[in-house]
Amino acid sequence: MKSAVEKLNPTQVKIVVDVPFAEFKPFLDQTYKSLANQIQVPGFRRGKIPARLIEQRVGFDFVVENALNEGMNTFFQQALMENGITPLTQPQVEVVAKPEEGDREADTKVEIDVTVRPEIELPDYKGLKVEVEAREASAEDEQKALDELRGRFGTLKTVDRPAAEGDFVTLDLQALIDGEEVDAANDLSYQVGAGTMLEGMDEAITGLSAGEDATFETKLAGGEHSGQDATVKVKVSAVKERELPEADDEFAQLASEFDTIEELKEDLKKQASEAAVVEQGVEARDKVLEKLLELVEIPVPEAVIEEQIAQHFDNPQAEADHDTQEHRDEVRKNAESAFRNEIVLDAVAEQEEIGVEQSELIDYIVNMSQQYGMDPNQFAQLLDSSGQAGLMVGEVRRRKALAKVLEYAEVTDSEGNPVDLSEFVRPQGAETAGEPAPEETTAAPAPGTEEEGSPESPESPESPESPESADSPDSAK
Repeated sequence: MKSAVEKLNPTQVKIVVDVPFAEFKPFLDQTYKSLANQIQVPGFRRGKIPARLIEQRVGFDFVVENALNEGMNTFFQQALMENGITPLTQPQVEVVAKPEEGDREADTKVEIDVTVRPEIELPDYKGLKVEVEAREASAEDEQKALDELRGRFGTLKTVDRPAAEGDFVTLDLQALIDGEEVDAANDLSYQVGAGTMLEGMDEAITGLSAGEDATFETKLAGGEHSGQDATVKVKVSAVKERELPEADDEFAQLASEFDTIEELKEDLKKQASEAAVVEQGVEARDKVLEKLLELVEIPVPEAVIEEQIAQHFDNPQAEADHDTQEHRDEVRKNAESAFRNEIVLDAVAEQEEIGVEQSELIDYIVNMSQQYGMDPNQFAQLLDSSGQAGLMVGEVRRRKALAKVLEYAEVTDSEGNPVDLSEFVRPQGAETAGEPAPEETTAAPAPGTEEEGSPESPESPESPESPESADSPDSAK
């Protein structure tokens, strides 16, 4: 078998595969054998039917087509290996020549159009200059951290007054569409002003005392009727305010490993300073990547983007009313951006000879599972069952590549001071600048808990999506 590659454009190649009849014949013989076990001819045992009788039943062209379908993947994979090509989408196959009735031992010729990764010329990424906002932990930041810690150990006390922002209320909800109840929930706990339930909820319950109710118009936020206009009736059965413990030595011993409140405050001050560095690091990381992308032209294959859009909207969990042109434009923009990021960071990783350790993969799985609110083992199984386990290696490698670019960068703040991000760019095996700590996520609460609730169940998080490389061509056409 011989193969040749013709570059059609930066992201598209045509592979011309010439298969001598001698290499195609084993697949032809196997097809005859398979059909002999499927066809019944009086006077012949199953599997012992001569080839000429098979052809009388199905035709020689049918036999050749089936043999091509059987052998095509073998020919395709061999051509990919010979030419060092990794396809990004399902290839388009055209059979140019094949054995026919008039020439049963003719060679086979196939042309395969394949979408491939573009080759780029990596610019000089060392010493990129970026500016970030000047940040410094203030006394207010330290006090806020202390108050948040006190809030974790606070107690709820029932009060006899109208609900105000920050209070916790126990309430019953009833959602109606055209006067018909579509959902209801009782004894939900919600913090006024959190904005985590239905639009208009905070305004409706602010000022209500226990035993009072209100009605408001809104769009339902999830479930079967997600996005539909509804009338929601809400009744408050209790109003509670949070009492915070005194910030003293006893609280420090309860809430931390420290013996005194002064030691705890000093630690919170340190954490606030570290948080300011992280904020600068995240801003610098994003700006470094943006500047790097400005220095290189990266062609984006339309086939890859269209496949990503199709995967997004074909998801069974996706709400039908979310399929709008505005949403499609947003998905397209994100897909194109992600593709460019992947190409340039893969090039950096190659240039820097960056590898991935087993411990880094474990850290990645743990961090990502937290974002999806899943057990790490379950998340790992999900990646494996969806065929994406191998993709996480590339993702971790790209994050390390971005951290390396940031390590080389010259970062100053808006006041002209150099910014030391050595604590943000961690050594190999630790969390890197390209791998920030995941945002906190909250699982759907049970009725009666001190968390948010909703008359419509929230949509489950989608499993992570990544473009899948095409492993085999479409059936011969």
